[in-house]
Amino acid sequence: MTVEASVSLSPQQEEFARNLVEDGHFPSLAAVVERGVDLVREETEMRQEDVEALRALVERRRKGPFLSEAESHERIEAMIAEVKAGYGL
Repeated sequence: MTVEASVSLSPQQEEFARNLVEDGHFPSLAAVVERGVDLVREETEMRQEDVEALRALVERRRKGPFLSEAESHERIEAMIAEVKAGYGL
């Protein structure tokens, strides 16, 4: 089922969309707009999945052990030394 909706495009958007149709990339202007909406939906869903994954990671990290300031400093210094050694410094 499709729903008709009125959509306003800037002159640049309209020209670009019509060129896509004229070049045979899409059968109609409506198909271009539909694809654009599909892309925005996919992007939004992927962003939401990323946010949910990040929230889950933060929550797991919150429940895990924390390093003391001294332990953190030691690990950072060890990482720096390892990178320097990799460059022969």
